[in-house]
Amino acid sequence: MGSTGLVYDPRYLGHDMGAGHPESPNRLRAIMQQLEQSGTAARLTRIQPRKAEDEWIRQIHEAPYLEMLKTHAPVTGRLSLDPDTSMSPGSLTAAYLAAGGALAGVDAIMSQVVDHVFCAVRPPGHHAEAGQAMGFCLFNNVAIAARYAQKRYRLSRVLIVDWDVHHGNGTQHSFEEDPSVLFFSTQQFPHYPGTGRATERGRGAGEGFTINVPMEAGEGDEAYRAVFQKTLVPAADAFKPEFVLISAGFDAHRDDPLASMGLTEEGYGDLTDIIAGIAKRHANGRILSSLEGGYHLTSLAASVDRHIQALVTA
Repeated sequence: MGSTGLVYDPRYLGHDMGAGHPESPNRLRAIMQQLEQSGTAARLTRIQPRKAEDEWIRQIHEAPYLEMLKTHAPVTGRLSLDPDTSMSPGSLTAAYLAAGGALAGVDAIMSQVVDHVFCAVRPPGHHAEAGQAMGFCLFNNVAIAARYAQKRYRLSRVLIVDWDVHHGNGTQHSFEEDPSVLFFSTQQFPHYPGTGRATERGRGAGEGFTINVPMEAGEGDEAYRAVFQKTLVPAADAFKPEFVLISAGFDAHRDDPLASMGLTEEGYGDLTDIIAGIAKRHANGRILSSLEGGYHLTSLAASVDRHIQALVTA
């Protein structure tokens, strides 16, 4: 059983895309309240995020995009970046801290302060493209952390598991030509953003290192467990990752308003157990999990709690 860290900062609440937007500060409030009430928080090592350095953000994002965000970040009101995504005065700081929270989590794992980390961060990241905000996301936190783990700590092979109900287009595009990153994704299909077909398997040297498993609406715990056991486990065992990252969206939960899948809290616990087995066999147990989606506050908080409990007991 390893120790588990928690990345959180109240400045994440400063990113506010307006009343009624599903990706609201209340998501983190619900999670933190649940972790305190259940006693899970007391079992976690707190990890303070830092603002990500531009050199690491630029590993994934184009310099002009980064400069645009800095130049146009609003002092008052909101700036629209895409039809679903905007910036408030606190958004750029939150985005830097979200990416930097993942980097701080990698540091804590690699320095053996903890074995696993859950990053309770926002804005989320997996839709963010190299030069474009998209789908509630500004910086691709997990992709930035993956490249950081490789270049800062000279790791050769990183596994990213994305179980968010929406396909992580930005993450896929970041690594689709790179055989050093195995990207495994389950997603409701067809669904936003329209990518994630099984035929999308990477390109060039990276062909075969992208694995997409489209899921049909209504599939739940049993179907997800089968996919992870039959598809993820053999691929990961062949790849032998030295570090494992999870794009942990909880919007495939049966109660989520933005999707039509049937996962439960226990299902998320089971998926975590499967990934923890992979990490134990190949990566010295190293897992960094970073929050993506999940928009039903009660089920989001309960699912995160169950996920972290599975990490704590891994």
